[in-house]
Amino acid sequence: MLIAAIFVYAIAMTLANLSIVIFGVWVSPINAFLFIGLDLALRDWLQMQIKVWQMAVLIAVSGALTYALNQNAGMIAVASAASFMLAALADWAVFSKITGSWFKRANVSNFAGAAVDSVAFPTIAFGVLMPEIIAMQFVAKISGGLIWTYLLNKNMEQMNAPSSKN
Repeated sequence: MLIAAIFVYAIAMTLANLSIVIFGVWVSPINAFLFIGLDLALRDWLQMQIKVWQMAVLIAVSGALTYALNQNAGMIAVASAASFMLAALADWAVFSKITGSWFKRANVSNFAGAAVDSVAFPTIAFGVLMPEIIAMQFVAKISGGLIWTYLLNKNMEQMNAPSSKN
């Protein structure tokens, strides 16, 4: 499960980055819902499985993969790696302080990660503050994160449930 989660995380980040390069900034709310919501939920699960430095390497490798697949994605890859790193730090700071179920901790910490990422990514990538994009991304990330967190939580519950043999 861990290796699959790492690959899914890297692929989701890379697809999000490349779609921005191909379709432009206006696809970012869709990306935010589908891919970054997944990133937020998976990152919370992964941070319970791997070390902080390993998460940092995973984020950097995903940015490098984006660049390797499309050299025109240079600034997008840099912005992605920087904003994911900043968002991961904000998310981790909140996640590690919250008590309760993983589902609760993940969704509360996603607010911090989504806020930081929503401001940092478009500002770094395009060099200008875009309030409409920031707002749309934030709402989409929180919504997508909630859905992905729910699905991951259901999957974890099923994996941890005792099996019954008839």
